[in-house]
Amino acid sequence: MWTLKPWQGRFVPHPLPPEERLRAYASWCDAVEGNTTFYATPARSTVASWAKQTDPSFRLVVKLPKTITHEHRLTGAEDELRQFLYAIEPLGPRAHALWLQLPGSFAPDDVAALAGFLRRLPTSHRYAVEVRHREFFDDPRATRLLEAALASVDAEWIPFDTSVFFRSRPTSDAERDAWTKKPRMPRRSVALTDRPIVRYLGRDAVEQTVEGWQPWVETVAEWLGEGRSPTVFIHTPDNADAPMLARRFHDEVRTRVPELEPLPEPVAAEPPTLF
Repeated sequence: MWTLKPWQGRFVPHPLPPEERLRAYASWCDAVEGNTTFYATPARSTVASWAKQTDPSFRLVVKLPKTITHEHRLTGAEDELRQFLYAIEPLGPRAHALWLQLPGSFAPDDVAALAGFLRRLPTSHRYAVEVRHREFFDDPRATRLLEAALASVDAEWIPFDTSVFFRSRPTSDAERDAWTKKPRMPRRSVALTDRPIVRYLGRDAVEQTVEGWQPWVETVAEWLGEGRSPTVFIHTPDNADAPMLARRFHDEVRTRVPELEPLPEPVAAEPPTLF
């Protein structure tokens, strides 16, 4: 995510060698989704470079590989899991949570497999699960079933709130592309642990994105007041303004919770000039 092309020269300096890109991003935001690990387990040396570029307090929410969650569906993937856990070990405390994004076909009948998988995971990590089957949201019995499985191992339920995005028809190429690919997920604002994680998808229009996240500002402020430590990821279909929007969301929460620490001061994307 931190290598997104539209950010180069705008939010982060360009060109930058790979071993400096995360460091530049981390001057804008103090957390990132580790989405590339979904497609392949990275080399341990690559992960060590991520750790070297960030402070121990930086949060990486790292997605388990799809071979585990989608192909094996959490069963019989011991070797793949072992390789993944070994690869991410250099992150240390930066591994804020290991993220299981389950396919839309993963239904309430599959919760027993999830519960068994979670119980076998090492307790040295925190875990968070994202489900996309609508029955988990629409059927109270399915909701309770999943919540009980997660609570038994102190795992969090990650909501992916796409309700604002699907509120009106797409108006840009990026929105039209996302319209066919993103799941239609409702807003869910129940925290199961002291470290809730939220994924929010807005629109390419900044004002629509900001208007749509207002309920989340209130929810996050409430969580902070309860002593929780939430992590919020702000997305738009093209993600071109995502770092700026994330900081704006953080600032809005700080107006309600003044004791919340400010985000770091971003590094300049371009060197200063005399003229």
